[in-house]
Formats: sequence, C-alpha cells, structure tokens
Amino acid sequence: MGQKRQIPAPSVERLCRYERCLAKAARSGMSRISSQELAALCGVTPEQVRKDLSHFGSFGRRGVGYDAAGLCEELRRILGLERKRRIAIVGIGNLGTALAGYAGFEARGFEVVGLYDNNPARVGHLVQGIRVRHIDQLATDNQRAQIDIVVLAVPESAAQAAAARVVAAGIKGILNFAPTRLKVPDHVVVRDVDMTAELECLSFWVAQAEED
Repeated sequence: MGQKRQIPAPSVERLCRYERCLAKAARSGMSRISSQELAALCGVTPEQVRKDLSHFGSFGRRGVGYDAAGLCEELRRILGLERKRRIAIVGIGNLGTALAGYAGFEARGFEVVGLYDNNPARVGHLVQGIRVRHIDQLATDNQRAQIDIVVLAVPESAAQAAAARVVAAGIKGILNFAPTRLKVPDHVVVRDVDMTAELECLSFWVAQAEED
C-alpha cells in the first residue's frame, strides 16, 4: 500500500478559503477565474494559489484560468464535502448549547445528529429539537448514525476522558474547544479551537496598535 501524500496543513486551510471564494464567484455569474483573481478574493498571492492546488493535481490552463464552478466542486470533493458530514456535540453547557443552534453547520453541509453529556440535569432535555443523551450511549448511537466528527465542548478537566470515549466509539474526527492537547491514536484527527489563545494573540496586536 502506498504512503499517503503529506499535505501541509496551511494548504488545506487555504483550500477551504478558495472553495468559499469560488462558490461566491460562481454565484455572481463568473464562469472562469484566473489565479490572480482568486488570489485577490482570498487575500493570498497567485503563486500561493497555484502551489496549493498543485498538491492535488492540475487545474485550469495558462491564459484561460479555472472553471469557477468546476474547481469549486473539485475542492469540495477533495475536502470531503461532497456529502453531508454527521456531527455530534459532547458537552451541552453554554458553549455546546450555542453550537447546537449554529445555523452555519447546516449551511455548510454538516448535520448535527446527536447531543451528549454526563450531567443528569441535562440528559433527557431537548436542545434545538434534539434530545440530549448520556455519553455512555455514544458508541451505540455511532453504529446507527455513522457519526463523522465530534465537537468537544467540555471543560479542560473533562476533555481527555471525553476524547477517550469518542475514540472508543470509533469516531475519527474531533473538533476540540477545550484548552488542552488531547492524546489520541494516530488514526484520529484532532483540530483545536482555543478561543482564549486567539483572544490573547488579538490582545497583543491591539496593544501594539495602541503603542503606535
């Protein structure tokens, strides 16, 4: 079996941006788009666009550009967005409840199929029309619902134990909102969203601007 290509994470992150810009361009009636135009829309250089796309094949023709709608669909395929992705949210506190009501999930092809907690005060309640189930039921539910990604919205102290339950359930993708590095097997992919760290970085740049 051949080795999988090692794609730089920043390139994958920019693919998401390219897909959104191409979708917007196609909706506006633009049939073809050059690397210069796509770069301007996405805030990168044309060279970066071409380099990122080259990881996945050859797209477009010199002097002609890209088929906007066609490249958008190809990027959706590469990103695994050609079908709906089923997600579950573990931790139905303030953050988890807010995420359960986020309309952007559905708009981008992510369907919330389950909400889980281990707090008896929350289990059994309806949130956004979905009944909160105990985390103990995650593995059984995954066999039925085929969950692709778990959004982990639990406190830092509970994150590793919750991640272990997700791994044991056979789910291979975790979006982690807890400010801690999770230990998971190599076949499980974790993306961290540390809002506090982002605010601290933003505070630094605001402070720099204030000094200027």
